[in-house]
Amino acid sequence: MENSRQSGKYFLAVDIGNTHTVIGLFQDDYLLKNWRIRTDKEATSDELAVSLDQLCRLEKIELKDIGDTVISCVVPPLIHSWEELTLHYMEKRALVVQEDVPVGMPILYKRPHEVGADRLVNSLAAYSRYKNAVIIVDYGTATTFDCVSSKGEYLGGSIAPGLLLAAEALFKGTSRLPRVELFAKPETAMGQDTASAIKAGIIYGFAGLTDGIISRLLTEFTQKPKVVATGGLAPIIAPHCSLVETVLPDLVLEGLLLIYKRYVNSGE
Repeated sequence: MENSRQSGKYFLAVDIGNTHTVIGLFQDDYLLKNWRIRTDKEATSDELAVSLDQLCRLEKIELKDIGDTVISCVVPPLIHSWEELTLHYMEKRALVVQEDVPVGMPILYKRPHEVGADRLVNSLAAYSRYKNAVIIVDYGTATTFDCVSSKGEYLGGSIAPGLLLAAEALFKGTSRLPRVELFAKPETAMGQDTASAIKAGIIYGFAGLTDGIISRLLTEFTQKPKVVATGGLAPIIAPHCSLVETVLPDLVLEGLLLIYKRYVNSGE
């Protein structure tokens, strides 16, 4: 990242997931606007620039007004496209959260390089909020459970299929079951038609999965952790989970801002 860090009015945080890309527009430490767009693994830098420019213009902001950008990505082919976008259209080199970028958190994982950047970013943000042991449940393409110790160490966690992935597998793997939207809670667990039965099975089923895994993780902590949920579907699932204490929808963006500020302050 270049040294002239204050040339833009705004700061951009981008989390590129397998299904969706979350974009946050900050001014200083304040999140002005966030967007969630579908991840296109074949998108070029020019195509991404058009999409980003249109989103920014809705807020009466131009790409040239954006200063630095920090990116976490679990889709390697898109790293190059986003780096090209920032170089060509913002004339700044993006900070990409990779192995050579310290997140400021000891990683007690047998193979640290296998931990997704988004999981580390979420963990950093949650620990920075509570300064205590924490479990983060992220409802994305996969449902991930990440554990942080009271000392701020990344301990590991669990990975399960995501809700949308499960729903799509049910649709594609059967002859008669329909594709169902999951963005509203079921009225009852006893569905009165196929669509409502699938919705109840997936949403209440994943709520049970969430509580089941958390209850096992709790036995492996020496100090009771805070339990938080994040991700696009967290507001749908978390209310049905007895062990999730709060929903933090912008957690990954908070973490990216923290990493950026630490990187800037380190003088690298």
